[in-house]
Amino acid sequence: MWDGEAARAALPAVLEGFGVTVLATVPAFAVAMLLGLVLALVQRAGPGWLALPVRGAAAFVRTTPLLVQLFAAWVLVPALDAPVLGVLVLGTHYATYLSEVYRTGIDAVPKGQWEACTALSLPRRRVWRAVVLPQAVRNVLPPLGNYAVSMFKETPLLSVITVHEMVHEANTFGSTHFAYLESFTLAAAVFLLASWPTSVLVRRLEARLAV
Repeated sequence: MWDGEAARAALPAVLEGFGVTVLATVPAFAVAMLLGLVLALVQRAGPGWLALPVRGAAAFVRTTPLLVQLFAAWVLVPALDAPVLGVLVLGTHYATYLSEVYRTGIDAVPKGQWEACTALSLPRRRVWRAVVLPQAVRNVLPPLGNYAVSMFKETPLLSVITVHEMVHEANTFGSTHFAYLESFTLAAAVFLLASWPTSVLVRRLEARLAV
């Protein structure tokens, strides 16, 4: 049965965990965006001797569970602090997905644009920097937003490497005060309140770009 007093007592712990969740999500997604772009460029425009192993490594990371990757990294790289390790693993895992998103955006650039750049004899770097990437990134903004929300909701997995994110704090409070219903309900509500506006903004952006 719901206990309002227990819920009020759990709120500070849940909000403290929410701060850790945000601090993990933001840099992890920055890592994912940058590394994902690099992976996409290597696979799309890199030499074959480099693109092939990069494609294989990305497929391996993408098709193995994030939980296993976190635990393996925690065992194999004990020197890194758990939050830093969590950010790197989470960012790397999602970078393999974002690389496919970027590749889709690059492939969506009209063929005529490539032909025009060739006719003008533009340097290869300028073609990518001034013509292809601006259009590709614009094309994939909605999927990037969806993956950001998905990453935010997967941060509870970081608790396996002792990162005290929101669900971990809710579980700790619940086990200490026998108030699992209140603590986990608050955690779920915070997840909803934080992710719902972002989802709405992504849908509006997708609708605007489709016009």
